[in-house]
Amino acid sequence: MAIEIKQQLRLSQQLVMTPQLQQAIKLLQLSQLELSDLVQQELQDNVVLEESIEGAEDLPREVVADSEEAPTPSSEENSDVPENREASNAEKIADIDWQSYADAYPQTGFQNEAREDDERRSLEGTLTRRETLAEHLTWQLQLSDLDAPERIAGEWIIGNLDEDGYLRADLQEIASRSGVSLEVVERALAKLQLFDPAGVAARDLRECLLLQIDALRLDEPLVRTLVADHVDALQKRDFRGIARALGVTIEEVAVASRVVGRLEPRPGRPFGGEEAVYIVPDIYVHKIGDELHVVLNEDGLPKLRINQLYRDVLARGAEGVAKDTRDYVQDKVRSALWLIKSIHQRQRTIYKVMQSIIKNQREFFERGVQYLKPLNLRDVADDIGMHESTVSRVTTNKYAHTPQGIFELKFFFNSSINRVDGDAIASESVKEKIRRIIRAEDPRRPLSDQRIVEMLRTSNVDIARRTVTKYREAMNLLSSTKRRQVG
Repeated sequence: MAIEIKQQLRLSQQLVMTPQLQQAIKLLQLSQLELSDLVQQELQDNVVLEESIEGAEDLPREVVADSEEAPTPSSEENSDVPENREASNAEKIADIDWQSYADAYPQTGFQNEAREDDERRSLEGTLTRRETLAEHLTWQLQLSDLDAPERIAGEWIIGNLDEDGYLRADLQEIASRSGVSLEVVERALAKLQLFDPAGVAARDLRECLLLQIDALRLDEPLVRTLVADHVDALQKRDFRGIARALGVTIEEVAVASRVVGRLEPRPGRPFGGEEAVYIVPDIYVHKIGDELHVVLNEDGLPKLRINQLYRDVLARGAEGVAKDTRDYVQDKVRSALWLIKSIHQRQRTIYKVMQSIIKNQREFFERGVQYLKPLNLRDVADDIGMHESTVSRVTTNKYAHTPQGIFELKFFFNSSINRVDGDAIASESVKEKIRRIIRAEDPRRPLSDQRIVEMLRTSNVDIARRTVTKYREAMNLLSSTKRRQVG
């Protein structure tokens, strides 16, 4: 077979995303806080961009002239001013006692800390963070009376605690790695388990609870027996089996179990976890009269514009401006204009999506979660004339402040559950019904998932038992056996 080089003409189509389109898609996915950070970064990177600040330059000229040219009236002049004439801006300013104002409203918070050398604490020096469990235990270790080998073993033990405060490493392994004997590690562990918080450095749940019982000095034999010998059955709430094994009544087991329930199974909980992240709504929905109004949250989002200096550079054309300079300015101006256009387009798209959501979920905004209707992305996309992917990006990481509370935009999109009469209901509404049923049940006789199915059927909701179980677990609600209370 001969190998030849040939030229062929082929026609094909290919979708290419321009950098501008990629930027517009990226902006759609950003939350309000992320967009504000991006705009601040662009203000630093793009020299032609500047923040439009509302000040004297934005006021009408006659207002500025009135404040600048009007003389400050004296007491004699004030006596001749007619009472019905409105005071000018200059007169209003002159009437203010500026000394009292300055004393009442100081312009900075550093007056009391100012020193002769004008040294002030940096902003970084005022930042604080929560103390970790390891730091809390290390501080106690340094104040304890452990000898040098025990202190070394204690440091290794602290370093092998998980975020819940449990010791997950083997003592023999700690001894070999720390270079001290096993007996020293055991002594150090026994002393470390007396530290705060109670129950720390335990190797399992049973030991953790027993340490807390000792720390609290609980003199109740049944409580200690439940933890020492029946902790697994206690987790399953098998009160009947425990009562039979110990020869006591179910009521006595229930009372003792409530004492155990007040203990902390995770001693490291107060020191663990991430810092709380507060949600800033991207959209506000206000009900005024019978109408629902959408207001976009633009707090902290600067108003952008092109710097007039660089506009003049382009306006002068080639006169007195090097070609490289003009090309550079043109490129930056083009980038800035596209950013401003993309932000405006993003805001309009979010507004349209929220208006469509309100149109489809009107009863929710007026009456609550139980009136939420089934809704998918295609319904909103068809309503506003956009693609589903665009709606999906708009609803990602966005939150709306509504008369019913703060919700993620994804919350308004729900799958449908059939009703007995053939209609449909939103899955979130079904979850709310399940939550209310469980909240209103008798704690001594909790409802099983099958019983909840039957109650939902009487409410015209056709749902399977496994679906109820799935929704209940998604809402972190225990099963009927674990919800049962005795005594």
